[in-house]
Amino acid sequence: MAEEKVIVSGEKNGSHSSCRFGDMEADGNKKTPECISSVLPGWFSEFSSMWPGEAHSLKVEKILFQDKSQYQDVMVFQSSTYGKVLVLDGVIQCTERDECAYQEMITHLPLCSIPNPKKVLVIGGGDGGVLREVARHSSIEQIDICEIDAMVVDVSKQFFPDMAVGYEDPRVKLHIGDGVAFLKAVPEGTYDAVIVDSSDPIGPAQELFEKPFFEAVAKALRPGGVVCTQAESIWLHMHIIEDIVDVCRQVFKGSVNYAWTSVPTYPSGVIGFMLCSTEGPAVDFRHPVNILDDCDGKAKQSLKFYNSDIHSAAFCLPTFAKRAISAKIKHIN
Repeated sequence: MAEEKVIVSGEKNGSHSSCRFGDMEADGNKKTPECISSVLPGWFSEFSSMWPGEAHSLKVEKILFQDKSQYQDVMVFQSSTYGKVLVLDGVIQCTERDECAYQEMITHLPLCSIPNPKKVLVIGGGDGGVLREVARHSSIEQIDICEIDAMVVDVSKQFFPDMAVGYEDPRVKLHIGDGVAFLKAVPEGTYDAVIVDSSDPIGPAQELFEKPFFEAVAKALRPGGVVCTQAESIWLHMHIIEDIVDVCRQVFKGSVNYAWTSVPTYPSGVIGFMLCSTEGPAVDFRHPVNILDDCDGKAKQSLKFYNSDIHSAAFCLPTFAKRAISAKIKHIN
């Protein structure tokens, strides 16, 4: 498989289309996909219009799984330096080596910012990593996850057991389906926290970054409830981040903050999070009220990335990002 030259189009979780190397237009010219990721001899390289002019490559030892689900192309390969890698529609979702930086931060930034969270909804996150991290919190009584693609769940259980271990927690209830539709059916004020492990805001995932979706999230949260959603890279997507901040300021009447973390295999090596709270008990995201201990909950693995110091540091922005976001959030420090 490593000797094949295959090109598949795709954005992060989002695109449903694909094309193969050598496809032709009607006039005989080769098609040039807007976004492509390729498996070249021995290497996987990721290209996209979301990060033009650059690519990140990993050496492929062996392709372990490759198939097309109802929604997307799914691939798992063994890399030389980052362990097993999960790829959806040609875009890296997680690797064994650095998944902790994303899973732990997207989970504990919100859950350590409110006292005694009990009910949590995860939208996306089919690999189970966020579930694993939510389960560390002993106060949690109910964990719902809505993932649209059952193949992602099954593949993760087979190839990424250290992440998929989250499904083994008895508090977890899996719902296979559309997260937007699921949210619309949720009774008002159901959850203490909603964690949105979303794809990039293009194609089908664009809906997860628009005002109606955030309004549905706010409705599903209790007063003083919190949401944390994937919010792109400060190096690549400041225009998108500014739009997200603007929408969240309109919807959430509590606190609105932007944080970031380092994930080497994501474009530009960093990824951000929007953290918002509904009107009610004040939430200070910058200073955690829960000091997470490795012994909390029923976690079978120790924390690798998150701690209270890095929690607060995640909200410290470089000057260019702070300046841009402060135009939308007046009270950023």
